[in-house]
Amino acid sequence: MIEVYSSAVDKKVVIDRLLGKIVGESKGPTIVFFAGIHGNETAGVFALKDVLKKLLPKDICGTVYAISGNLKALEQNQRYIDEDLNRLWTKEQLDGLKSKQSLNAEEKEQIEILKLLKTILKDDSGPFYFIDFHTTSSKTLPFITINDALINRNFSNLFPVPIVLGIEEYLNGPLLSYINDLGYVSLGFESGQHIEKEAVLNCISFIYLTLVFTSAISAEKVIGYSIHYNQLKSQSNKLEDIFEIVYLYRIKSNEEFKMIEGFKSFQTIKKRTVLATSDNKKITSKHSGMLFMPLYQSKGQEGFFVIKKIHPFFLSLSTVLRTLRIDSLLVLLPGITWEDNNKEVLKANLKIAKFFTKSFFHLLGYRSNKISHNHMLLYNRERTSNKAMYKNEAWQKKKNQSKKNFRTE
Repeated sequence: MIEVYSSAVDKKVVIDRLLGKIVGESKGPTIVFFAGIHGNETAGVFALKDVLKKLLPKDICGTVYAISGNLKALEQNQRYIDEDLNRLWTKEQLDGLKSKQSLNAEEKEQIEILKLLKTILKDDSGPFYFIDFHTTSSKTLPFITINDALINRNFSNLFPVPIVLGIEEYLNGPLLSYINDLGYVSLGFESGQHIEKEAVLNCISFIYLTLVFTSAISAEKVIGYSIHYNQLKSQSNKLEDIFEIVYLYRIKSNEEFKMIEGFKSFQTIKKRTVLATSDNKKITSKHSGMLFMPLYQSKGQEGFFVIKKIHPFFLSLSTVLRTLRIDSLLVLLPGITWEDNNKEVLKANLKIAKFFTKSFFHLLGYRSNKISHNHMLLYNRERTSNKAMYKNEAWQKKKNQSKKNFRTE
């Protein structure tokens, strides 16, 4: 048990790894909320403690879990102790844990979380939903980040907040990428700035909407359901577009990076805008677009991102292409081969296939990972998705109907 303090609400709570668990009296989905994967991001912890104490098993269908992330870092209100817990969920890291003689603080946390996660997947029934709560060091609208599998996109579309795609190409080893590779719906919700009370309120509203959209509870049993919906809509300035990351400024080892004060997420910027300094030298934007998650804290390697809106036509086109599995024909093109006989990963020879853009592969559901100057591996998000698990979910059946009707019914 540890004590966690939030300056946003000026309160303390005592927590353990399992923040709470509610087993409903009726069958339904299994929903797993994570909070505090970063120890200085406490909004989700306080929101989950608030909501779970108000939920009654008789009103719940399925099972709801709330899991705290980095307990030691939460206790000290630090992003992490030894290394970022949200950058450790790679196959290589997980395989290495089995033979490690000495574990650092985050690796010990990871082993406990992984054990609990495996128990949930073994003992509970699907469909499974995983939500990870975060906050940012800068001012921001609330927003969702997802790996762009269609099951993630369709579910995330129900929430009245902007959605950002492609972050897994820039971050190595996030928890949700690991879960998404297992085939389950998984999304991150960034609720606001670390120190703002609204970040906690936005998490509370997001929890209630998640429970309703997964049919774990009916909207009629949520007091003030429309208030929660409008809370997120208002906080996001009615911005519900889908964006894609086009650039990341990655901070180098021993670099003295400092954002210029006053920037915030979703702020429109022009190419060559001065955004930060590196060792007292100016850093300018290489793109016009919107600034995303500028870094105003000492820990972290991502200085800032630039995002651009995706036109709805291309989102619709990508859905059609993925449904038809057009990607199976890619190996007929010059410079494109399967990485191995499993036919799950494409390998692109950039000398030959340089005329294909990253955006083209994104349309087909692929994310890229450059392994050399001349070769790129492309991993398909759709081939790992457990679509069958969600085919009878209300949000899948109604995806072609008015989203507004489903959101507010």
